[in-house]
Amino acid sequence: MGSGKTTSFDIAHRAGVSQATVSRALRDSPLVNPKTRERIKRVARELNYQVDRTAAGLRSQHSHTLAILLFEDPTTDDSQINPFFLSMLGNITRAAARRNYDVLVSFQQLSDDWHIKYQVSNRADGIILLGYGDYSGFADKVDKLVKAKARFVVWGATGPGLSGQTIGCDNASGAFDATSHLIKLGRKNIAFFGGTTHNSPEFRQRYEGYCKALRAAGLNVDAGLQFDADSQETAGASATVSLLESGKPFDAIFAASDLIAIGAIKRLRAEGLRIPTDVSVVGFDNIPAASYFNPSLTTVHQDTIAAGEQLVSQLIGMIKGEQRESQLLQPSLVIRGSCGG
Repeated sequence: MGSGKTTSFDIAHRAGVSQATVSRALRDSPLVNPKTRERIKRVARELNYQVDRTAAGLRSQHSHTLAILLFEDPTTDDSQINPFFLSMLGNITRAAARRNYDVLVSFQQLSDDWHIKYQVSNRADGIILLGYGDYSGFADKVDKLVKAKARFVVWGATGPGLSGQTIGCDNASGAFDATSHLIKLGRKNIAFFGGTTHNSPEFRQRYEGYCKALRAAGLNVDAGLQFDADSQETAGASATVSLLESGKPFDAIFAASDLIAIGAIKRLRAEGLRIPTDVSVVGFDNIPAASYFNPSLTTVHQDTIAAGEQLVSQLIGMIKGEQRESQLLQPSLVIRGSCGG
């Protein structure tokens, strides 16, 4: 006795085609005439046919799953995930779902065989990497992925050997716009909070954009107004203390992330300084907290919806064997209360 479950053979009989044609049509193969393909899909819907994705994956050697590997960040809550990447995670998941891909989420385990655990074992067809901490250590792991011919895409700054495997923000352009806005407000002594070494490539690009804006306005770049900070509120507070102790005059701070900016504002207010009357502050990322923080934070917006779409599109293209180019997404400045105009 049959199981009562509709099969591709049932669809083939109803549609008057071979089972192989049904299989190709349901995979959207261009080998099947579009009218025939639509007829087969209509019959499949009428028969409530559901593709057995596990079996299909075994046949095709594809799991139809994408792995998202997150880098753990020190945070003030228990998530250990930078708030910016929480937004990115949701948009990647939605973009994958629209393409009928499942998503496997895990924290990065920076072992020598991390790619084996996902792609080669058929747990995932490709990998999306979000966050990398110290880039020097991360680069070694990425090099292993390249040598293993793994299909992966990285959000962030590109590096040697990563042509076509990165989607990122035009950090320099965003920083230029943010710093230029502060200059237009009459601010001339603008501090920069964030790392500037190759271990922090995105922050370094933001520093370069900051420097370019100062020079374009005829202002000197004062190395004494740059203070290292990673993307934490505590780092922003510590950088603020260092700035105050330096005795250097300042009337604005451009922070390489919103978390740094928020920490800076809290410390400035604790020291009796008014935001933005005494000091204007601008961040970068436009995390959700930026809009409801008091004062609301002027920041550089990174479009996480577009980022999620591009990361998924890029990776699926690689899975299909397509040649892809790395892309830079354009940010935009969101003006709020923390800079006074």
